[in-house]
Formats: sequence, C-alpha cells, structure tokens
Amino acid sequence: METSRKHSEKYSFDEPVERKNTRAIKYEYAKRRGLPEDILPLWVADMDFRSPPCVTEALDERSRHGIFGYSDITEDYVSAVQSWYRKRYAYEVNEQSLVTVPGVVFGLYTAISAFTRPGDAVMLQRPVYYPFSSAILDLDRKLVNNPLVYQDGRYVMDYQDFERKVVENQVKIFILCNPQNPSGRVWTREELIRMGEICLRHHVLVVSDEIHSDFVFPGYTHTIFASISQAFADITITCTAPTKTFNLAGLQISNLFITNPDLLRLFKQALKKSGYSQPNLMGMIACQAAYEGGEAWLTSLLSYLEANISYVRDRLKKDFPAARLMEPEGTYLLWIDFSGLGLADAELRKRIEQKAKVWLDHGTMFGPEGEGYQRINIACPRKTLIEAMDRLKRGILA
Repeated sequence: METSRKHSEKYSFDEPVERKNTRAIKYEYAKRRGLPEDILPLWVADMDFRSPPCVTEALDERSRHGIFGYSDITEDYVSAVQSWYRKRYAYEVNEQSLVTVPGVVFGLYTAISAFTRPGDAVMLQRPVYYPFSSAILDLDRKLVNNPLVYQDGRYVMDYQDFERKVVENQVKIFILCNPQNPSGRVWTREELIRMGEICLRHHVLVVSDEIHSDFVFPGYTHTIFASISQAFADITITCTAPTKTFNLAGLQISNLFITNPDLLRLFKQALKKSGYSQPNLMGMIACQAAYEGGEAWLTSLLSYLEANISYVRDRLKKDFPAARLMEPEGTYLLWIDFSGLGLADAELRKRIEQKAKVWLDHGTMFGPEGEGYQRINIACPRKTLIEAMDRLKRGILA
C-alpha cells in the first residue's frame, strides 16, 4: 500500500489535458459523424492521460537530433521488449520471432492474407472488437461466429459450438481476443487450454490479440496463449503493442511474436507484399523508453483506473439500477447492459448522443450480440468521468 501511495504522489492523472486542435480523432471528428460538436467523448480506446515522462523525455531527446531517416530495431529495443515480457509474464521472446508492424490490426490483416485464401473461414467470438469482422470481410474470407455466452455475470466460451463450427466450416484461423474487448474478460489458463486443444485437433491457427494484457486487475492473471505449450506456440501469431498501455497509438508500433519458422516465413512474405518495411522511428523510441522506465507509472495508472471503475459502478447503482455492469477483469473499457431500462437500442443511442451529448461505442458495433450495451472508456480524469455520468443521467432518464 505504501508503494501505491508513492506512485500516486509522483504521477497525477487528475489533470485535464486539452486535446482539441491536436488532430485527435477522439475529440475532433464528431461533426463529421453527425454528432454535436460539444459532445463528451468516451469512445475510442485511447487515454486522456499524458504518456509517462520517460517516454516524452526520450522523444524530446530524439527530436532534438533533428534527423528522422529510415530506421530499424536495435539490440537495445529487442532487449527492452524481452525484459518486459520476461518480468511480467515469465515469457521469453526470441529475437528471431519478433516482427514489428504499425499496429495489431495491420498484423491481423497481414496474418489473414498470409495464411488463408478468399473464401476460407475465419472464426471470431462476438461481441468483439469490430476490426476483427472488418478484416475478415474486407479480405473476402468467410466470417464464422462462435458467440460468447453470458453466464453468472460474465462471458464464457461455448466449446461445443466452437468445435462444431470449426469442423463444419473448415476454419483456418481463429482470432482470440485476450483480454477480451469489449467485455474485459481475462481468459483463464484452463479456458485457453480447452480452446487451444480444439484448434490443435483441427489444425486451426490462432491469431491472439493481447494488446490489453498490461491492464489486468487484482485477482486475475493474464496468460499469454503461446506460453502454455510449444504445441500452442507453433500455431500462434501473438499480437502485442505498447500503444494501449502507454497511450502511444499515434506512433504506430506493434510487436508480433511468431515462433514457428514456417509461419514466420509466410507472414514475412505477406508483410513484404503489403509494401511495409522499416518501423516508425518515434514509435520504436517510445516503446523502448516505456518498457525500460514506465512500470511505476503503469502501476499508478492501474490504481487510478480501479478507482474510476468503482466510481462508475456506484453511479450505476444509484442512477441506473436497471443497468448491468459486466465486472471488468482487465482493460480500461466498461461493458454495460442498458437493456433493463426498457428503451429500444436506437432510442438509447439517440438519448446518449443527442440529449446527454456523450460519445460512447454503441454495443452493436461489436456485433448484433451487443444490442442494448454501451462500451465506456474510463481512462480519463475523474472530473471528466463525473461530467459524463451526470450527462448520462440527465439525457437518458429525462
């Protein structure tokens, strides 16, 4: 507890940071999307907190050098990534398995291109991060859905449906989301093993999106799927990034781990065909600095996020007792079921956006299974969250 207090004194997350006129899509594109200009945004998954000082200092120093030519990863960069995953997850990153790409979604598109052909089946589990569906459909693959099942206050996997659909559709790739977005589920080792064994039996590759892995709350543990066994590692493309953890999305840097040499070769071939080569210089600088010096900042941030979650939980109980919060095990995204209010989905969205003037991600973006839900990004100063909950109360209940 003493350590937590020291962190809180060193890093403050209460200070509002003006993001308008900074090209932030979270704040500057409401009018283009038919929304009120004065809407309060808690939608897209970036944070309203400055990145840790170690990152801004490293970027400042590199900026003063004044030359921003073609660059690539160095031994120091690889060492920083290895150290982060070794310390936090007891996972050894092999230098040869590390592939840098601009982002996890880019990696997802590349993996589907590398390992499937048009018409092949790719499976996901809705409700889920909507670019998964876009990637499958944009690349003319067959989307197969193994919907998550609501049980005892959280989502679980339907393994019988999972295996049946794998067999019936000859699924080539399964896209795993862990921690799960939008629900905040952190899949247990046992759940991952059961799913992985099905994939092994039927020769299904796993593209594992683990970008939210650093946001896991007390009582839960993130398990890197590929770390469970060599057999699982051999069928997996693990997608990671420092961008969610340290608010670096605009710097476009992601680290993929592919330990199977055949998969690695095919992935690199597809990557070459995309026209991508060297990674973003400033993204590499920021990633290395964050992994080398950002752990204390992250510890403090996690405590702040827990308090924000508690605040929203209390406000929902007080103002929206018919709403149902799916208790988050990880991420800074809350998945809230408002269907108990008795409003049609379109009416709920209208009241939130036009009357409350709060910009959330409406549930159906994550699939029809999300009807009645809203996803709320709580990675913002408490003052912003208070204002958002006040607006929602006035706009929805009025």
